[in-house]
Amino acid sequence: MPTPAPSTNWWARYLKVRRGMMASLSGTLATMGPAVPYANAAKLAYPDRPVIAFSGDGAAQMIGNAELVTTAKYWRRWSNPTFVLCVFKNRDLNQVTWEQRVLAGDPRYVVSQDVPDFPFARYAELLGLTGVTVDDPEELGDAWERVLAADRPALLEVVVDPEVPPLPPHITVTQAEKMAEAMIEGDPERVGVLEKSLLGKLEELKESLPGRS
Repeated sequence: MPTPAPSTNWWARYLKVRRGMMASLSGTLATMGPAVPYANAAKLAYPDRPVIAFSGDGAAQMIGNAELVTTAKYWRRWSNPTFVLCVFKNRDLNQVTWEQRVLAGDPRYVVSQDVPDFPFARYAELLGLTGVTVDDPEELGDAWERVLAADRPALLEVVVDPEVPPLPPHITVTQAEKMAEAMIEGDPERVGVLEKSLLGKLEELKESLPGRS
């Protein structure tokens, strides 16, 4: 399961890698765009095993789209065709946006952070692959079943909210201060960010209460 930033944050928080599974991240340099190249390499090395990759839409546009051409070229040689690229689509270079907020106290800089809209699922279909788009959380389970059952590589395009903060379980005082500074400086998404930051922490608190495990 190869993963680059920003989906790495969510991958690290929620995915449980079981014995016998193999996984790769983009490394401590947070390299942008290795998900599909890593996935292609994994599939070439282990053609009988399912491979799942996660990518943000910025990384997918930077490298992933081109590497899907490689996927389309070779997939018929694989004994197991299960190969899924899950693209988190929020039209934002979200990893950098949040780094700027919590490390430098800078508000989101729209000029550099906006990512053009792109029809990832339709593009996959043009390559002869399976493409599925989902923007409703209630439909996500069915969407995963569709791509995992596909008879060829599939791209799952998931529309997500850029205002939901990838907050770790514990944040430092400095991080909280920098984020507050970014909001005060006029972050264009400050209302949504503050609301969803609070909701996220309340959900974590609820999960930590006795009887919620």
